[in-house]
Amino acid sequence: MEPDTLRTAIEAGARWIGFVHFEKSPRHIPRQAGAALVEAARAIRKDIEIVVLLVNPEPEFAAEIAAEWGVDHIQLHGAETNDTLNAIRRLRPEGELWKALPVSTAEDLEAVKAFPAADRFLFDAKPPKDADRPGGWGHAFDWTILKDFATDRPWLLAGGLNPDNVADAVRISGARAVDVSSGVEREKGVKDAAKIKGFASARL
Repeated sequence: MEPDTLRTAIEAGARWIGFVHFEKSPRHIPRQAGAALVEAARAIRKDIEIVVLLVNPEPEFAAEIAAEWGVDHIQLHGAETNDTLNAIRRLRPEGELWKALPVSTAEDLEAVKAFPAADRFLFDAKPPKDADRPGGWGHAFDWTILKDFATDRPWLLAGGLNPDNVADAVRISGARAVDVSSGVEREKGVKDAAKIKGFASARL
């Protein structure tokens, strides 16, 4: 993420800033660059919360990189199990563990029951068949399936959100928090300051 778009997102009021550490992603942050980005984000706003996104990490690695980068929370975006979350929690008691879940039908939401160790969920659209990564495709799912969904933990809506549809997405789904990445890019992996501002100022 470029310094100007990082600043734009934080000054626009983002509660969380996420950094992807997954080599197949066009948004991949190399290990050696993560700590400096976290430091840069906190220099802009001290209370910004930083999330590192990992895919199927070994628990030891997840705890290690979270400490090395100095992030607040870990988002797990692969095929991790509840046992994986418990193992990470034992190694790193502080911060939240987020579990991203792929969704296309109401039945998919039942997966939250399999993750009592998760502090927060992220509902994202299922990736295309034969996809080489679990998210970041810019696809949306049917938001109406979330309207009457209830869980005892907070969740974020993700998948295909952009400045033009985020207000409708929140209204339809009842989401109290959203996650955006490709929807505020000018090209794959490159954020656009104007789109970030438009997303943040959408009339919700």
